[in-house]
Amino acid sequence: MGGLAGHAGRVDDEQRGGMNRRRALSLLTMAVPAATLTSGVATAADAAPPVEAASAWGGPVRFRRGRAMLGSYLSLRGRTLTESLELRRRQLGRDQRIVHRYYPWTGYAPVSEPEVPSGAVLMVSWHGTFHKRITSGRSDRDIALMATRLAGMRRPVMLRWGWEMNGNWFDWDGAHNGRKPAGYVRSWRRMHRIFREEGATNVAWVWGPNWNSGPDVSWNRFQRYYPGDAYVDWVGVSGYNFSRESPRTLFTPIVAAYGKRKPIVLAETAAIGHGRNTKAPWIRKLSAYVDATPSIGAVVWFDTDQQKGTSRNFRPDSDAEALAAYRRMARKSRFSG
Repeated sequence: MGGLAGHAGRVDDEQRGGMNRRRALSLLTMAVPAATLTSGVATAADAAPPVEAASAWGGPVRFRRGRAMLGSYLSLRGRTLTESLELRRRQLGRDQRIVHRYYPWTGYAPVSEPEVPSGAVLMVSWHGTFHKRITSGRSDRDIALMATRLAGMRRPVMLRWGWEMNGNWFDWDGAHNGRKPAGYVRSWRRMHRIFREEGATNVAWVWGPNWNSGPDVSWNRFQRYYPGDAYVDWVGVSGYNFSRESPRTLFTPIVAAYGKRKPIVLAETAAIGHGRNTKAPWIRKLSAYVDATPSIGAVVWFDTDQQKGTSRNFRPDSDAEALAAYRRMARKSRFSG
């Protein structure tokens, strides 16, 4: 992944493991919209609530009704990020509004992202760790360092920390932390406080569960990991068509649960092919779904053909029909945020 230098292998390994387990979960799950639950977490927080609640509609990265931002995580075989951005610019006739990067939990806290255009929003998916390492205070210095580095970039940043916490493939998910989502909530709130104390007012907090939970049991429902409206600017969701799921199946549970309170970002999504000419119809369905869902304020495509450990091609230009469908979507006013 561009910009991660020696840490790319570690990040790729974690991404690969998560991607493979998500696909297995998708194959095992019959998609049914989840019932809206109350938080279900302990009310005691690691820190007091912020003096001012997070903005209901995007915080430092403003939500624009009717105009979704369109961007991507770009990692194309044989191309740098700059070259990949230029390719997509030529193909789509527009720039990426969001550029998505992955950072490891420790060992990498850049002072800038020179390959990310100044007109784009930087979205950072920051890996997490076991909850106790955060709630105990042992990670405070690492958190403060990242806060000061992101603040120092002096650009809008969407921070998606500890995503897919309702899965069972990352150190920070409930399955790896005693089946206690409350630890995730306390971790989030502690980090949020530290960022505020370090002056990272340019950072919008993106809370991003997976579209379905694994294991799909009551303690692991995504609602139990929600840190609270005061600590979240955007609600994200990860969802792919691994088992031919439609966009409606993938995203409606999150939209129904939070779309009246927070703007929604489809933070990780893409289509894989299921035979000839199957990707373009899914892209058209995605476009129609976003058209019909006013709370969606951003869509971020997982645009790569070199995901380590898999031969899947997530690129929207894997065939001419798919590229044409993606280009039409990208040029619509609905995606001009």
